[in-house]
Amino acid sequence: MNAQVFRSLEEARGRVGPCALTIGNFDGVHRGHQALIGETLRYAKDAALNPAVLTFNPHPTAVVAPERVPELICTLDQRINLLAAAGAQNVIVLPFTTDVARLSPRQFVSQILCDALETKAVFVGENFRFGRRQRGTSDTLKLLGAEFAFIARIVEPVCLRGEIISSSAIRRYLSSGNVSRAGRLLGRCFSIQGPIVRGHGVGSKQTVPTMNLRPPAGQLLPRGVYITETVEPSTSRRWQSITNCGFRPTFGGDELTIETFLLRPFQGDAPSQIEVRFHRFVREERQFPNAEALRAQILRDVARAQAYWRRISNSKGQPASI
Repeated sequence: MNAQVFRSLEEARGRVGPCALTIGNFDGVHRGHQALIGETLRYAKDAALNPAVLTFNPHPTAVVAPERVPELICTLDQRINLLAAAGAQNVIVLPFTTDVARLSPRQFVSQILCDALETKAVFVGENFRFGRRQRGTSDTLKLLGAEFAFIARIVEPVCLRGEIISSSAIRRYLSSGNVSRAGRLLGRCFSIQGPIVRGHGVGSKQTVPTMNLRPPAGQLLPRGVYITETVEPSTSRRWQSITNCGFRPTFGGDELTIETFLLRPFQGDAPSQIEVRFHRFVREERQFPNAEALRAQILRDVARAQAYWRRISNSKGQPASI
């Protein structure tokens, strides 16, 4: 589903309201975020309002406490696409500046929610905070809603096997390499997307040929070797693959790289942009004594990936992607 995307309040002014609005950082657009958006969509339909999502860029912490800014689960472009896929019809990306950070809770509601967006209903999570120094809480929002004539609904968190789904929990799993658990909380595989860049030329000569991605700025990257699926977004071509996120210690690397080896070569033109979807952790990256030893390990990794995809294929009763 396509969404209208507004990159400022001025773009959105007079074009979104009257609306039912959900607000948040929505990093990862995980299952909890999807539930929040779903509640907003249902209410908007029943109340004949325009459904809308308000998110922030950069992450507010980058402005108010840059020493604590988290690495993000997805880039802004990914976030917008995921919000649209979750059903968002209007996405407002509010540039988070020092001026926005200085707004009191009342000013935030008055100037942004009511004046600019004509908000009639707001849906947020239990831990929602807003306004200068995060003084506004969900209870504050309810009180201001009564004053400014909009409904404020607090949506309970979504749990999976007793664990509250949150962006911070997903970041912890990704940082430890547990991409499988992170994917279950997300409701899809964690992925990295971008243009293919020229590598160092070592793989094609000494180990195995790979496609290389430049690490997206600010995005969290799980370190190690993973079973992955590689997709060409423009055509939906896909390949089973294995991916290393690391520093290439065997070759004295000092820059973080993303190197993906396709289990079967592609047919036709080489993709210029790919999305790498992380399915399962294989091993930590480590230094090998020489290129031959590394190549032997990569072939063992490939065998594990092939076995994984065979299990997936057998469990579904159909061929896996090639």
